[in-house]
Amino acid sequence: MDLVETNPSGNQAATLPRPFLKWFGEKGWQPRAHQLELLARAQGGENMLLIAPTGAGKTLAGFLPSLTDLVARGKIPPGSAFTGIHTLYISPLKALTVDIERNLMKPVTEMGLAVTVENRTGDTPQSKRQRQKLTPPDILLTTPEQVALLLANKEAGRFFKDLKYIVLDELHSLVTSKRGHLLSLGLARLRKHAPGMQTIGLSATVADPMDLQRWLVPQGENPAPPAGLVHVTGGAAPDITILGTETRIPWSGHVSTYAIPEVYEEIRRHKTTLIFVNTRFQAELLFQSLWTINEDNLPIALHHGSLDAGQRRKVEAAMADNRLRAVVATSTLDMGLDWGDVDLVVHVGAPKGASRLAQRIGRANHRMDEPSKAILVPANRFEVMECQAALDANYLGAQDTPPVGEGALDVLAQHVLGMACAESFDPVELYDEITSASPYAGLSWEMFERIVDFVATGGYALRSYERYAKIRKQEDGRWRVSNPQIAQQYRMNLGTIIEAAELNVRLVKRNAKGTLGRGGMSLGKVEEYFLEQLVQGDTFLFAGKVLRFEGIRENECLVSNAHSLDPKIPAYAGGKFPLTTYLADQVRAMLAEPERRANLPDQVRDWLNIQLERSMLPKQDELLIETFPRGKRFFMIAYCFEGRLAHQTLGMLLTRRLERLGARPLGFVATDYSLAIWGLNDLGAMIADGSLSLSDLFDEDMLGDDLEAWLDESYMLKRTFRNCAVISGLIERRHPGKEKTGRQVTVSTDLIYDVLRSHEPDHVLLEATRRDAASGLLDIGRLGDMLSRIKGHITHRDLDRVSPLAVPIMLEIGKEQVPGEAHDAVLQEAANELIAEAGLSTVSVGDRPSP
Repeated sequence: MDLVETNPSGNQAATLPRPFLKWFGEKGWQPRAHQLELLARAQGGENMLLIAPTGAGKTLAGFLPSLTDLVARGKIPPGSAFTGIHTLYISPLKALTVDIERNLMKPVTEMGLAVTVENRTGDTPQSKRQRQKLTPPDILLTTPEQVALLLANKEAGRFFKDLKYIVLDELHSLVTSKRGHLLSLGLARLRKHAPGMQTIGLSATVADPMDLQRWLVPQGENPAPPAGLVHVTGGAAPDITILGTETRIPWSGHVSTYAIPEVYEEIRRHKTTLIFVNTRFQAELLFQSLWTINEDNLPIALHHGSLDAGQRRKVEAAMADNRLRAVVATSTLDMGLDWGDVDLVVHVGAPKGASRLAQRIGRANHRMDEPSKAILVPANRFEVMECQAALDANYLGAQDTPPVGEGALDVLAQHVLGMACAESFDPVELYDEITSASPYAGLSWEMFERIVDFVATGGYALRSYERYAKIRKQEDGRWRVSNPQIAQQYRMNLGTIIEAAELNVRLVKRNAKGTLGRGGMSLGKVEEYFLEQLVQGDTFLFAGKVLRFEGIRENECLVSNAHSLDPKIPAYAGGKFPLTTYLADQVRAMLAEPERRANLPDQVRDWLNIQLERSMLPKQDELLIETFPRGKRFFMIAYCFEGRLAHQTLGMLLTRRLERLGARPLGFVATDYSLAIWGLNDLGAMIADGSLSLSDLFDEDMLGDDLEAWLDESYMLKRTFRNCAVISGLIERRHPGKEKTGRQVTVSTDLIYDVLRSHEPDHVLLEATRRDAASGLLDIGRLGDMLSRIKGHITHRDLDRVSPLAVPIMLEIGKEQVPGEAHDAVLQEAANELIAEAGLSTVSVGDRPSP
């Protein structure tokens, strides 16, 4: 096939086959400079990272090296020797692989290229996956978990021997999680099977490109040069606004129900609206609320990870065919999906990160030269400031993606077992391979040996139990899997995404006799702990329906259609994103700078101005502490703005210290913005008479002995250990023909945790647990940074009543769970009482009380 050199930028020329140039011409397009630069440099043998805004053609750029190379190779003649896959495309989302397959097949078909493209995810039928091993496509679109499964197979070397390119989409979202750690180890093994393979990373939002450039190439003792970088800037500036509303913005909460009518009006005014929320709870509630007022019968759909795969695919197909006016979605749709007719993104609730917002609003228009339109809908008054900070960051191009972290030990244990399932391994060779992966470049030989010993024995305290001996050392010094059943168990339990135990929800009907029928449609999965709280006849929202709980049969939740004015909503664990450090810093700056507060809505600006009169607003590097009495309790509010996780840890540690000082604390509550502690003694008086020193109370030494003592007593470590135990393979959730319930897993891991703490406190899995807790549940690093920042910058205000700034968190204290309308009435009564105490208006947005 004829090749044409194209060199619009004056750099190394790219070689494009004539059918490609003809196709571009027929479309009235020209290959963009960054697409041709990436192609040329990849053809020159470089690993590459492309950073470009939404709509810049990243996906086509990523595949051009593969497609042009496959065209040059030509079709493999029938009867030829086995040919493995040529290109591996890896994305973080199943939905994205399906979308990419559809979008990639269009130019492949229109150009008449003899190229086969298929996807492989957890939703792919087993028969198709088996056929792919025997007859691989040229381009395989898949996820990190499927890569690990393929590598744990004895035929992995044969399957991957011809691999030329790996395209990693939305790379920034892959590398910082345990999925990214597992994938990095997979890349290290793929380089063994195909030493000449090249990596191409694609990303739209990156804070530190060099992090990703190193991740894409081998590290270790002799690191390769960082991947080459093509960084595309420019594009149309997005059109982002914060919802202008005449409705009073709530003081607390995170569901934004006050704005439902206005969101519905925006849906009516636009062709297709994508509505993002941060949790599945919010998604179900918002979808149901929209349907309740959907007088025009607009086609509105719901999409989140717990819905049945078939239902998700139907929604995606309907979006692609422009048959929907709106979709309410979680993060399952916030990356890469190319739906050109989406002309509005509505983000309900604060985005929690500038990069996450940029990612999500890029789904509107999805064209580089047209502005994306987005509306932010804050759920409460603090979120108004967070939304404004995210909006400002977006116009400045600021990014806050987290850095690539150190590789997790439980993931390493899983990988070691997987490599033994594929073939016996030499420990020195495997260590060199593992340390070539960026997250594990600093792994010591001693720690590697401890991990191998753990996989082989379970550790000193468990080595007498045969079931923990998953690998054995042979006479030649190589390690192999103990028996074929271990390999089967590994493949069933592989992965790093640990959801709380879930039961499948099946919709059934009652027959003429009133008994429940068999079969029925699967709606998705709901967490087991939620279902345990239900009794027969209870109703709940799921999959956009009101369902009646009928009972549990054979590990399935049976439901029927119902009508209810007060259904419950499943609340999924771990659904909330943490507030990024960047946005937290920007909110503090907004409080400190009058000119930035001037951009806020009147009702929020007035609220902050009254706070200035009653108390004060903290400077950017200052910690404001307010104390005041209320009822028979005394309260201390700390305005830290460091995110819920850091505040929860701080609350736990502070209450321990206050107890020792005789302050008699009773409890605490944390939000993303502040921390409230209350007790029986007057904390303000104790600070005034010197019996309580704020500088000592907030000293960094609380992260030493106090933290250790609390962790030893805390249930949090048990919960984290449970996840590490499942990921590492110590505890297996799935067995042939059956699956452990969440309760069974909890009992198993809790017993092992207690044994290890008593008999092997330095066990490698306990170390993995502490590392996870420090960076995840506890956010120790961020808390330490805060304690260092506020040293010498703590200001105390002792007040005679609740302050305006304290109203949101005071409303979080002791929310009474009263069913139905009574619940709302109780909350509204509490809100009105607090607002009156603080001297704030409850009448309308514009009212401003006299001092």
